[in-house]
Amino acid sequence: MAEKYKHQEKYTRLGLNIAYRRKLKGMTQLDLAEAVNISRTHISNIEAPNVPTSVSLETLFDIADALDVSVDVLFRFND
Repeated sequence: MAEKYKHQEKYTRLGLNIAYRRKLKGMTQLDLAEAVNISRTHISNIEAPNVPTSVSLETLFDIADALDVSVDVLFRFND
Protein backbone atom coordinates (compact mmCIF):
# COMPACT_ATOMS: atom_id res chain seq x y z
CA MET A 1 0.00 0.00 0.00
CA ALA A 2 2.91 2.37 0.62
CA GLU A 3 3.72 2.28 -3.11
CA LYS A 4 0.33 3.85 -3.96
CA TYR A 5 1.31 6.99 -2.07
CA LYS A 6 4.91 7.12 -3.28
CA HIS A 7 4.37 10.57 -4.79
CA GLN A 8 1.96 11.93 -2.18
CA GLU A 9 3.88 15.19 -1.75
CA LYS A 10 3.76 15.83 -5.50
CA TYR A 11 0.02 15.17 -5.63
CA THR A 12 -0.41 17.58 -2.73
CA ARG A 13 1.60 20.32 -4.42
CA LEU A 14 -0.18 19.79 -7.73
CA GLY A 15 -3.56 20.05 -6.00
CA LEU A 16 -2.54 23.19 -4.14
CA ASN A 17 -1.32 24.77 -7.39
CA ILE A 18 -4.63 23.97 -9.07
CA ALA A 19 -6.57 25.47 -6.15
CA TYR A 20 -4.38 28.59 -6.19
CA ARG A 21 -4.79 29.12 -9.94
CA ARG A 22 -8.53 28.45 -9.72
CA LYS A 23 -8.93 31.09 -7.01
CA LEU A 24 -6.85 33.60 -9.01
CA LYS A 25 -9.38 33.16 -11.84
CA GLY A 26 -12.25 33.73 -9.41
CA MET A 27 -13.64 30.25 -10.06
CA THR A 28 -15.34 27.94 -7.60
CA GLN A 29 -14.65 24.23 -7.56
CA LEU A 30 -18.01 23.76 -9.24
CA ASP A 31 -17.09 26.24 -12.00
CA LEU A 32 -13.86 24.38 -12.70
CA ALA A 33 -15.52 20.97 -12.52
CA GLU A 34 -18.15 22.03 -15.05
CA ALA A 35 -15.52 23.54 -17.36
CA VAL A 36 -13.54 20.27 -17.26
CA ASN A 37 -16.62 18.02 -17.29
CA ILE A 38 -15.80 16.16 -14.07
CA SER A 39 -17.53 16.13 -10.70
CA ARG A 40 -16.99 18.82 -8.09
CA THR A 41 -16.06 16.04 -5.68
CA HIS A 42 -13.24 14.95 -7.96
CA ILE A 43 -11.90 18.53 -8.15
CA SER A 44 -12.18 18.74 -4.37
CA ASN A 45 -10.22 15.50 -3.98
CA ILE A 46 -7.54 16.66 -6.44
CA GLU A 47 -7.10 19.90 -4.49
CA ALA A 48 -7.28 18.34 -1.00
CA PRO A 49 -3.79 18.22 0.58
CA ASN A 50 -4.66 15.20 2.73
CA VAL A 51 -6.19 13.08 -0.06
CA PRO A 52 -3.61 11.91 -2.62
CA THR A 53 -5.74 11.61 -5.75
CA SER A 54 -4.36 10.57 -9.10
CA VAL A 55 -5.49 12.48 -12.14
CA SER A 56 -5.23 11.63 -15.81
CA LEU A 57 -3.15 13.68 -18.20
CA GLU A 58 -6.28 14.43 -20.21
CA THR A 59 -7.91 15.90 -17.10
CA LEU A 60 -4.78 17.89 -16.26
CA PHE A 61 -4.68 19.33 -19.78
CA ASP A 62 -8.38 20.24 -19.48
CA ILE A 63 -7.81 21.86 -16.08
CA ALA A 64 -4.89 23.89 -17.45
CA ASP A 65 -7.03 25.00 -20.41
CA ALA A 66 -9.89 26.03 -18.12
CA LEU A 67 -7.47 28.01 -15.95
CA ASP A 68 -5.78 29.59 -19.01
CA VAL A 69 -2.32 28.37 -18.00
CA SER A 70 0.11 25.96 -19.58
CA VAL A 71 0.17 22.59 -17.89
CA ASP A 72 3.78 23.08 -16.77
CA VAL A 73 2.63 25.95 -14.52
CA LEU A 74 0.68 23.42 -12.46
CA PHE A 75 3.89 21.45 -11.91
CA ARG A 76 6.00 24.32 -10.62
CA PHE A 77 6.72 23.24 -7.09
CA ASN A 78 8.63 26.05 -5.42
CA ASP A 79 10.56 24.85 -2.42
